[in-house]
Amino acid sequence: MITASGVTKRYAEGREALRDVSFEITAGEMVFLTGHSGAGKSTLFKLLAAIERPTAGSIVINGQNLAVLGRSTIPYLRRKLGLLFQDRKLLFDRTVLDNVLLPLAIVGHPPRDARRRAQAALAKVGLPDRENTMPIALSGGEQQRLAIARAVVNRPAVILADEPTANLDAAAAREILEIFRAFQQVGVTVLIATHDPASLPAVRPRVLLLDHGRMSELPAVPDAAIAGAAA
Repeated sequence: MITASGVTKRYAEGREALRDVSFEITAGEMVFLTGHSGAGKSTLFKLLAAIERPTAGSIVINGQNLAVLGRSTIPYLRRKLGLLFQDRKLLFDRTVLDNVLLPLAIVGHPPRDARRRAQAALAKVGLPDRENTMPIALSGGEQQRLAIARAVVNRPAVILADEPTANLDAAAAREILEIFRAFQQVGVTVLIATHDPASLPAVRPRVLLLDHGRMSELPAVPDAAIAGAAA
């Protein structure tokens, strides 16, 4: 589903954000990406979303090589991705429902079906009764749920979430991770960047580590340990 081979990202000033990064994520996996601040996590997410291009190497998502993807094709790729950014990018002058409807409106989805899909997405993230609320009236955890609903309303095959539990309390963070786990259990591929390794064992054993732009994989946590951490 996602394959990165020898990916390097070097910026004009000479800074190398990623160095020879390679990994593979199969369809339906939930994988965590962790590392210190400045390790290259956000840079990798920008490459995966085709916001930036690698200096060297290749990234293939669902058979498409992003390094050679034409500009006119990028919007079609992103429709298959559920993207969650650190700043959520909510529209605070529109209601909760209108925020979720926006991706469907952009692609010209029929309004009646779009409304049903948006309401279903809100129900999946636990906000079925907040569709007429303005985002400013939501808690931090609810705003993150709204961002997730908007990201999944197009029914993407892949979810890329950059620090989705940042600035949330422990209870809200666990709830957000459980939402991602529910999507993964129905076949969606999920990659989550987090700076908090303590949250990892309770959800999924596979963890990719970035350290000053270089990637390694942490040893898997046994299933028994995961069950114990989740209890």
